[in-house]
Amino acid sequence: MSDYDVLSTVEQWETAAAVTDKPLLIFKHSTRCPISAEAFQAWRRWVSDHQDSGIRQALVHVVEHRPVSNAVAEHTRITHASPQAILIVDGKSVWNTSHWHITYDSLEEHLREHCGK
Repeated sequence: MSDYDVLSTVEQWETAAAVTDKPLLIFKHSTRCPISAEAFQAWRRWVSDHQDSGIRQALVHVVEHRPVSNAVAEHTRITHASPQAILIVDGKSVWNTSHWHITYDSLEEHLREHCGK
């Protein structure tokens, strides 16, 4: 079993977005970008270390699943970037960051308050 869901269809995204009992962290990843590869490693490490955080995790491959990436941007009203991390709580975006700002420490700092809820 994976520590996160891979969202490859808009329907999967809509299902994930409809669940509001736990926070949802979306990681938008470009498999063609070295910056995204580095951020992806930081995110995966954070996810692995915080499996019991209570935050649901989802991955969107932005090149391979562009419609899903676009649906996330439309729903959250956050301009697309990759890599990008978006935290959704109670159906609303409460935090997001992109590129070099996605580090293990930044995830730890910004997600801590939502762990265990």
